[in-house]
Order: sequence, then C-alpha cells, then structure tokens
Amino acid sequence: ILKGEVVRTMQQALKQAGSNLSYRLEHIQDLSDAAFMNSNLHSYLSVGADDQSIAIQLQVIKDLRYLVDTVQLNTDVFHVRLFVDKSKLYAGEKINFFALDSLKGRPWYSDIIEANGGIVWTGDYKETYLDVGDVNIFSSARMLRDPNHYDKVSGVLMVDVKENLVSDILSALQFSPGTQVYLVDSSGSVVYHPDKTRIGTVIDRSILDLLKQGSEGIGSLKLDAEVNDVMYTTLPSTGWKLVAQGTESQLSQRAVKLTQRSEWTSLLEYIALFLLLPFVLLTIIVRGMNRRVNHVITVIRKEGTESLKDLSPVNGDFHMLERSVDHLIIRVRTLVEEKYKAQIHEREAQLQALQAQINPHFLYNTLDTINWIAIGKGAADISQMIDSLAKYFRLSLNKGKNIVSVEDELRLAQVYLEIQQSRFPDTFDFQLEIQPGLDAYLMPKLILQPIVENALLHGIRKAKGKRGAIVISVREDSGDLLFTVSDNGIGMDERLSRQLLMEAMPEARNDGSGSGSSYGLFNVNERIKLYAGDHYGISISSQPGAGTTVTVRLKAECEELTRQS
Repeated sequence: ILKGEVVRTMQQALKQAGSNLSYRLEHIQDLSDAAFMNSNLHSYLSVGADDQSIAIQLQVIKDLRYLVDTVQLNTDVFHVRLFVDKSKLYAGEKINFFALDSLKGRPWYSDIIEANGGIVWTGDYKETYLDVGDVNIFSSARMLRDPNHYDKVSGVLMVDVKENLVSDILSALQFSPGTQVYLVDSSGSVVYHPDKTRIGTVIDRSILDLLKQGSEGIGSLKLDAEVNDVMYTTLPSTGWKLVAQGTESQLSQRAVKLTQRSEWTSLLEYIALFLLLPFVLLTIIVRGMNRRVNHVITVIRKEGTESLKDLSPVNGDFHMLERSVDHLIIRVRTLVEEKYKAQIHEREAQLQALQAQINPHFLYNTLDTINWIAIGKGAADISQMIDSLAKYFRLSLNKGKNIVSVEDELRLAQVYLEIQQSRFPDTFDFQLEIQPGLDAYLMPKLILQPIVENALLHGIRKAKGKRGAIVISVREDSGDLLFTVSDNGIGMDERLSRQLLMEAMPEARNDGSGSGSSYGLFNVNERIKLYAGDHYGISISSQPGAGTTVTVRLKAECEELTRQS
C-alpha cells in the first residue's frame, strides 16, 4: 500500500513539473509566433542582393536587429538566430544572423522544412556562440517562406533557451535516489537527460510501447532482470514525454522507511494515549476551565450590560458562564464583526468584479500585437498611444493589489492625461508637483484618476475655446498625505459640490465626452473613509467660472513601516 502511495505521489509531482515546463515552453512559442507574424520580416528576407542597394540592406539589418533585440528582452530567451540566404549582406554576422547553408547539416533541418512553418523543438544540444562560447540549449525553430516565391525557403527563425530552463524544473523533483527523470520525443529518442551521454539515444522498445498507450500513465516493466516502475506525462506544447524511471528496489526502500516511521509513530501514540494522555488532559481541562471562567467573568463585569451588574461573584457557575458568553461576547462581537466584514467584502467584491472583466494576459498580448502592427506601418503616434494605454492598464490592474505606492498612483494619473492629450490635442496642459520623500508612501488604488477625469471632462472640456491647465500636487501635512487636483475650468456652485460628495449622481452626460455619470467622487470618498476612517476624505473648493480644486486627505503610511508592523 505504501509503495502504491509513493508511486502515485511521484506521478502527481511529475504531472505538476510537466505542466510548469509546458507553460514555459508555450511562452517561448508565443514569442516566436509574435515575431513570425511581423509582415516586414518576410518582405525583408525576400530582398535580393542583385536588385537592391547596400543602403536598403543596411536599413533591413537595422530593422531586423530591432526585432531580434525585442524578442531577446524576455528573460526566458537566451538567443535569437535568423538563418538567411548567403547572398544577404548580413548573413556572415554570426551573432544573430547566419547563412542558411550552415543549418542544412543539422539532424533536425529536414523536420523544420517538413513542418512548413510550424514550430519544431530540438533536443538538448551544445551550440557555440561568438560572444559567450559553448552553451547547452534547446531551440524553437520554424521555416520562413519568400512571399514572392512561396515555393522558396527564405530563412529559418530559431529562438534558443538555456538547458537550465528544463533542468531547474526537473532537478526540483524530490524522488527516490537513483530515479531517472528525462524527456523523449515521439520516436523514443532522448531529448534531455541529466547524463549527457544518453541524449540522442533511443529508449528500450518496451518503454516506448508503454509511452504510446496514452498521454500519461504508470507501468511496471522487467528490464535487465529487474522490475522497473515507469511514470510518464505528455507536454502538450512539444509532444514530448516526461518520464520518471526507477527500479522496484529503490521504491521499496522508500516504502520500508515510511513503514518503519509509521510503526514508531503508532507505538508512541499508543503510549501517550493509554499512559500519559488521561493525566495531561485532566490537568489541561481543570486549569483551562478555571482560567476561562475567571477571565470571562472579569470581562463581563467590565463590559456587561445592566442585567449583569447585580450578579454576585460566583465560582464554577457554568450556567452563568454560558449565558454571559452567548449573549455578551459571542453574539454582540460576532454580529458587529460580521457586519463590518460584510461591508468591506461587498466593496472589495464590487471593485474586483469590475477589474476581473479584463483579462490582463489577453489584453497585454493584444496591445503588443497592435503595437507591432503600428511599428510595422511606421505609425509612431499610434504606437506611442498604445504603449501609454498598456502602461495605464498595468498600473490600474497592479496584479490584483488594492494598495499601491504614491509614485504608482501619480504615474497612473500622468499616463491617463498623456492619453487624453493625444485624444484632445492642444486643449490642455498638466503639471505634477510632489514633495520629495513621499514616493514610497502607500494609498488605495484609483483615487486620483477619477478626480483627474472629472477635472478634464467636466471642467476644462466644457470651457469652450479656452486652453485648460491641471495641476496635481502632493505634500505631507501634520502626518497626513494631502493631494490637490486643481483646474481652471468652468467650476461649479457650492450646492453642486456638496451634492457630489453626499450621493452618487447617475444622470447621463450628453456632452460627447464619454464620461457617462458622476459616480466617481462619491465612490472615491466612500473608499477613503472605509480605508482610513471618517476623519479622512475629499473636500471641494469651486466657484462658477473660477475653476475647481479637489483636496484629498489620506493617512500617511510608509511601505517600510507597514512591513515592520
């Protein structure tokens, strides 16, 4: 039974390692797909040496270098190599660009061509680089075709990752000593093994037949007169099998150790149960009851209601103890705590429900693809605005955290205003003024952005024909953080400014600004009070035609002090 538990535990650990490894390799494939979809890449590779000038090829080198450097910014990517026709000016660079003929002698070159543009993963092999020397790597390779002559191969794109991306994950598996963990492809060839001499060899036929029975499983085989237990799982990203192979004696030895440990544990439990436990329990129960009775009675006398003031001191009165605990401690405190937590959870759930509607991974990938298209089209202004929008969402989502630094909150407001400057050019300016030393202070997320949005859309944008200005300042005042957002827009009367903080105003705005409603200030004010208390919140100073100043007062909490507490 214990041996079966050991095998099942190892299989679960193997599946988890396979999932982690497959996720990392799929990420490399996503990067290769993003580069592959760059339309300029295929057109550059189709440029011939006879009908184009050296100046054009130098520009091509510059653009391809930018593409390669962008992919190599990812921490999992070790190197990007592009194999092109030897007639290209940059084919002899031998750092990122190589002649296609140098790849034709590799054993997996035919697999790359047969894949017809699909990704082919190589096994673990040693590659020599001019800048770093010999390195063991895995490569994600794919063929590139000439768009003008589709039957012609214009190049091969290879994204290299270091061997330790695989070895670090597999070496973390805590299996029995002597258990072999390795990777094999669909033909049974070993593509990774801690023993380098095993890479490229073919596994035993009986093991290969077992691996072909499904995507994962466990089996026992007799190899070299000894029974071997084989566990395997499939990596969907590559089709490889992750295999753990150990002899029955190795697994049985671990089971024996577990059995011995279980026997000693059981013996000690019996001794404690029949000899020591009754006396220990009796002592604990008597002393605990005494202490609880005295403590609860003391608390009730200090915080009890009038019905308990006339009670005389009683020792051992369990009826009084139950009544006091039930009516004064459990019910009152539980109800108060539950009500308070329910309010907090309700607010958090509302915010998280709105944030959860955006899938950050899909959003970032989509914005990145649009950015590539804009760069490829030479639309620098579109690329800049998309980059600003990506920064805005990263700052606003903040990995699901509700508390951010003052620096990040100001950056979010700055990025929002930069986007609006692109949307409404030459209509307003903005300025940030921050007292030195306040960057690391903490505050709730999305406090300033709704205020800045109101200042722009309801203040400046409604002042027709007037160039507006927004000033955001931060300073410390008597141990509090004081934020002010000032604009020179149309302003408002005192009644409306009070009403904005007293209740939500869902009336529609038909001014073409896209603002929708005025829930912002009311929502922000409520969140501040829940976070810091009723002494904190928002105040508004405004007069019609004279602009508006919104002041936010928050409790000053530094990140270092929060960690220490």
